[in-house]
Amino acid sequence: MVGREGLRTEDLNSCFEKLMVFVGGGGATDGAKMGGGGAIADWKDIPMELLLRIVSLVDDRTVIVASGVCSGWRDAICWGLTQLSLSWCKNNMNNLVLSLAPKFTKLHTLILRQDKPQLQDNAVETIANCCHDLMDLDLSKSFKLSDRSLYALAHGCQNLTKLNISGCSAFSDTALAYLASFCRKLKYLNLVDAIGYNCNQLQTLSLGWCEKVGDAGVMSLAYGCPDLRALDLCGCVLITDDSVVALANNCPHLRSLGLYFCQNITDKAMYSLAHSGMKNKRDMWESMKNRYDEEGLMNLNISQCTALTPPAVQAVCDSFPALHTCPGRHSLIISGCLNLTSVHCACAFQAHRAPSALPHSAH
Repeated sequence: MVGREGLRTEDLNSCFEKLMVFVGGGGATDGAKMGGGGAIADWKDIPMELLLRIVSLVDDRTVIVASGVCSGWRDAICWGLTQLSLSWCKNNMNNLVLSLAPKFTKLHTLILRQDKPQLQDNAVETIANCCHDLMDLDLSKSFKLSDRSLYALAHGCQNLTKLNISGCSAFSDTALAYLASFCRKLKYLNLVDAIGYNCNQLQTLSLGWCEKVGDAGVMSLAYGCPDLRALDLCGCVLITDDSVVALANNCPHLRSLGLYFCQNITDKAMYSLAHSGMKNKRDMWESMKNRYDEEGLMNLNISQCTALTPPAVQAVCDSFPALHTCPGRHSLIISGCLNLTSVHCACAFQAHRAPSALPHSAH
């Protein structure tokens, strides 16, 4: 029915004949009865409701071709289409957006994810000028976009609830703040990759309960932000050991790490942290730098990480003396992990040895 280059008129005629046989039980020459008593004698006579139903079942490339068949189809599709993806377009996506955005003004979802950068600011500006009902926009890997695009979206697409700009490496803090001040309905903003690419001096970041953040985003942070000191990943349920390994290997200054409820984390992540602690200790003694500046992890939250075992967590505790399980100094937080109750910091061992070290009092 649909070739890679689109639909031709003879294709549509053939499909119409098959549709009429299926719907009416007879040949296309007899026509198919419509609900109002009329007959569909040609594919151009298909009612809008039926056309939109058909459109909902075919791929986006076919929808675009169908919108150019006749003015009736164009108007129906342009009015009724709410979702569109152009990620299949490997070349000339920018020109395609410039052509389609003024037609498909009722879009709620627009996916423009790219394998290689094609989109430019003028395409996003056209979207902002025409698609005011847009709620979900994916611009991931749009390396050519600048702050102009964010300023345009801030003014033209204030109904956005979801915006994916991962891999967009040219956006500034000022433009992001400007966007946030206008798009008050945003619930999901993926810019982890953008941070990793741009903010190489970043030290503190909270991504707590950003449930869509995965390994790719955290690894981008680890590779792009080597001076990271505090990272909250609590509730980032998609991340795995790969994220923690990347942080352990690339962020030697990490002092605080929140992994609460990251239940895909296993012993592999803990041993990676422990190994990084031992390596940092060797580097510390070799360079004779300020000990407190090279102390390693001082706060680790692994509550509800139920796949962890005592030996792995104890290895982390042994590698980082600043991690405490003793009362009043809890910095290794393991609540909800009943199998980790045997893990103790150095203070606990010293407390057990202290009574035996005291001299006996004279009788």
